[in-house]
Amino acid sequence: MPGEPPPRVVVAGGHSAGHIEPAMNFADALRRLEPTAEITALGTVRGLDTTLIPARGYPLELIPPAPLPRKLNRALLQTPGRLRDSVRAAEAVLDRVRAEIVVGFGGYVAMPAYLAAHRQGLPIVIHEANARPGVANRLAARMTTHVFSAAPGVRLAHATAIGIPLRPAITGLDRPALRDTARRRFGLRPDGPVLMVTGGSQGARSINAAVSGAAAALRATGVQVLHITGPQHVVEAPHHDSADPPYVVMPYVDEMQYAYAAADFVICRSGAMTCAELAAVGLPAAYVPLPLRGGEQRLNAEPVIAAGGALLVDDADLTPTWIETTLLPVLTDPERIAAMSAHASAAGAPDAGVILARHVLTAVAEQRSIASRGLE
Repeated sequence: MPGEPPPRVVVAGGHSAGHIEPAMNFADALRRLEPTAEITALGTVRGLDTTLIPARGYPLELIPPAPLPRKLNRALLQTPGRLRDSVRAAEAVLDRVRAEIVVGFGGYVAMPAYLAAHRQGLPIVIHEANARPGVANRLAARMTTHVFSAAPGVRLAHATAIGIPLRPAITGLDRPALRDTARRRFGLRPDGPVLMVTGGSQGARSINAAVSGAAAALRATGVQVLHITGPQHVVEAPHHDSADPPYVVMPYVDEMQYAYAAADFVICRSGAMTCAELAAVGLPAAYVPLPLRGGEQRLNAEPVIAAGGALLVDDADLTPTWIETTLLPVLTDPERIAAMSAHASAAGAPDAGVILARHVLTAVAEQRSIASRGLE
């Protein structure tokens, strides 16, 4: 916005990494398009807000949490008072930073931010990462037409599908170019298929048990394994001779682009961010939806499965036998992996952050134009 004051944007998406990560990726994209943008993150003391947001370099303003219970219980009866206090705190933040727009990604902090913005007549932009929208975004979609979703078919008023904002390290990843470096980084061989195993940031006991239980069969067919267990889980690396394919066990990987570059195939949960990142980098996967939350994770994986870029296995069906009989024939078929990789890439949406940032800048410009006409 040459000649204009910097846009002042409040980003509201907190509690879990699934809300915070796309919010911060959007903020990064906005900063790339408009380096002078003044971006403030709204959060609460619950969840990961105070850990993940400051690490990304954005000022964080805290308000009281106001979770919206989904069942009729005592917590629901206490919600109106808590929500009122949280909205008042959010309004104070909007006043203090002179916000021009609120961009929300769901979570505990989003509903107070939406209500505060609505009361102050500020434009509201919503992004929904999951296939099944949360309570806050469903309610707020009635307040605005600036609504975006990760995939088509999301049941949310006014929604336009754009994908999920991702880090440039993911959207710009050239897997073939980085492969040798990435494999050396993890102690993997340059040749031969690599199966990456992850249960998300906290790990998944069932995935860990199934894959480690199939270690002998994987090794016998020449498959290398990069097993990211999660910080709270322990998986013993199976004993192997120097001639055996490596089975590398790590509790956590900070720069996931290297893990993606090293891998040919992934077995993992189907959280919204995981599905979006793997599609963006063209990695085929066997998705194991978390068997909770009303089947939400299964819905997240459906687009890439329908495109032919992934397999689906229920958590209860994931066993060493399934890996040996169903997954191993895929891992040892380079042509099938290449075809699935192409299909996964076709289902990806690497430009979501930029698309959303451009829309927000346009909405700010329109709001300023309306305000200037009102002063004439």
